[in-house]
Amino acid sequence: MFYEIRTYRLRTGSLPAYIKDVTEEGIAIQKKHLGTLIGYYFSEIGQLNQIVHIWAFTSLDDREKRRDTLARDPQWAAFIPRLQAHIETMDNKIMKGMPFLESEVKS
Repeated sequence: MFYEIRTYRLRTGSLPAYIKDVTEEGIAIQKKHLGTLIGYYFSEIGQLNQIVHIWAFTSLDDREKRRDTLARDPQWAAFIPRLQAHIETMDNKIMKGMPFLESEVKS
């Protein structure tokens, strides 16, 4: 399994609006295309205004196909400007799961 870990630093004060937008519209579109959501978090202590979401993929090819499908979705294209209005910076990592973790996560 491969895990995509996306970390967004939000503009100060935009966390409530980000949560509202993703909850009401964004997450349904993402889940339709991206598959297994491992977690979606916001910082409470430490560096504030931070969002981390983690998605699992069976392979890098699986990830590429799913992200391409998401990118071609007209609903997602219409939603992106709302999302981008909240984001100051973005960091993206692709990580491979440890062997003992593979049996715990299903894609």
